[in-house]
Amino acid sequence: MSLAPAFSISEKAQRFVESIDKGKYDRQITAGLDKFVGGNVDPELQGFYSPEELAALAALKGTERDIESRMPVKITRHYFQQAKNSKALQQLIKASPAETFDLAGSQDPGKQMDYSPVEGMLHKYEIGLLYVASTCSAHCRFCYREELIAKKEIARSDGTVAPKGLAVAEDICAYIVEHNRLVAENGGVHPETGRPKLREILMSGGDPMVLSNRIIGNWWASLAEAGIENIRLGTKDLAFFPDRFDAAFLEMLDEFHRNYPNTSIRFVVHFNHPDEFLKKDADGNYIPNPTGGLAWLDNTLRSVRELRSRYWVTIDNQSPIIKGINDDADALRILQCELKRNGIECSRFYCGRDIVGHRAFNIPIEEAWRLLNESQRGLSGIESHAKLSITHYKGKTEVCAATNEPVNIPGGENGVVIMKLYRNAGDAADKGKVVILGRNPKAIWFNDYEDRVLFDEAGLFTKANY
Repeated sequence: MSLAPAFSISEKAQRFVESIDKGKYDRQITAGLDKFVGGNVDPELQGFYSPEELAALAALKGTERDIESRMPVKITRHYFQQAKNSKALQQLIKASPAETFDLAGSQDPGKQMDYSPVEGMLHKYEIGLLYVASTCSAHCRFCYREELIAKKEIARSDGTVAPKGLAVAEDICAYIVEHNRLVAENGGVHPETGRPKLREILMSGGDPMVLSNRIIGNWWASLAEAGIENIRLGTKDLAFFPDRFDAAFLEMLDEFHRNYPNTSIRFVVHFNHPDEFLKKDADGNYIPNPTGGLAWLDNTLRSVRELRSRYWVTIDNQSPIIKGINDDADALRILQCELKRNGIECSRFYCGRDIVGHRAFNIPIEEAWRLLNESQRGLSGIESHAKLSITHYKGKTEVCAATNEPVNIPGGENGVVIMKLYRNAGDAADKGKVVILGRNPKAIWFNDYEDRVLFDEAGLFTKANY
């Protein structure tokens, strides 16, 4: 697609951006295994890895199984304080040799680069996703963007090989304006892709909250002036560094709304386990709140309440179900209940993706289904509406059901799994179509069902790669 004339923000937007307090944020980050191995961390952190763990990790340095070549090590002091008393959070944040026992996986999960019309942008669905940052305050070991965080070279559809680049506001907004112009001139759909108007953008990365308030504000103003109605911001800083949502950031949020009252802000947050936001007593038990529910960390609850007090702001949580972290029905039940109680919607849980090294993290698809369903026993209808999703190259696929009894069709002797394509790339021609598979309790990815396809109107198994 040819770009529209060069995009630039208005004088109003310039005044807004210039008025923003950049803020100062001391995350107290410890980055790199070498600091732990050499003992060059604060005394409080020196026992976070055992001597045996550090020796095993150090032995891999410089080899093809180098842990930090797959995913760099990084942790904030706030998250350390929670993780030191939580095996689940340690599993999330601590490097392990198991990550590189099996390095099978995709360089480009979901074949996203096939849908990159502008550097740093994916336009696979009805929304656009932007890579605006290449790091986070800390690094989850199972990160779905390990190829971006570790700056790996990725093969692209045009045959070139290069690391993923970050988005540039002027280029992205020029694309949005041109795309929407063509949609408007063609009766509501794009003449080549069939996509509708681009109304929503997800700022991602990495974590956009590592950027300064002024850079975030410039993105928001630029997107609003390009015609974007809803801006999502994906972040894990409510878990890694909740003090990031301070008075300076909130003032910027309010000033943006005063200037662009018809553009909503949607935070998509990433709590994986209730240990990330709940207080514990000396015995490691959650603390009941006298007014109901459980007691939250003070700074996390303050940040959530500040965001939720603004009617143009929503907060949704998304989380994969990962081995050793939250593959526990009780933890998932508490997560859903407490988030909803405090105004955060649990929109979906994910089966693990086919990232490099994914076998160290993924649990079987059918086990994830069982855990989510078990976790929702005792929850009300509005507490338990999260879907279980797995990402296929054609789009996001909901795991709708797994029968416990045999089904009287060939291949259904041990029961069946039913999936539905609920977000389809491009013009979404196959959205809503269904796949029925014979059960495979060991399956962690689509290829584990290749010999058990009973019905496939969605075409998820018509290609050899997923």
